[in-house]
Amino acid sequence: MQGLLTALTFLTTGVHFLALLYIGLGGFLAWRWPKSIFVHIFFALWGVAVNVLPLSCPLTELEDRLRKLRGLEPLPGGFNEYYIYDTVFPRELLPVVGTGALALVVSSYVGAYVRWHARHESVTSDGRTIAG
Repeated sequence: MQGLLTALTFLTTGVHFLALLYIGLGGFLAWRWPKSIFVHIFFALWGVAVNVLPLSCPLTELEDRLRKLRGLEPLPGGFNEYYIYDTVFPRELLPVVGTGALALVVSSYVGAYVRWHARHESVTSDGRTIAG
């Protein structure tokens, strides 16, 4: 049972890292799959909300619960505090990294809009595609 709990904890941590990557980069998927922007908007807003409002992240809650079942303490300070700050980048750079992440998301949305608009501009009102 302990091995299964350990595996689930590692899986949860991996999914959490993937979710963070998706929050930062997922808007670029909408360049290829435009409708995916709606999923990304939800993730991006959730990512902002759990960092600026007193909300807990369900993945952090799950990891803490799995750690408790293994006899471990919860993540000290939460997921970002434990795994990201002062490990991936220094805590002092948090405002710069946050601004960069926001700029990345905005640029992905601008690019998605430009590509969407170009696709729709090339279709006439009667549904024929204009060669371009």
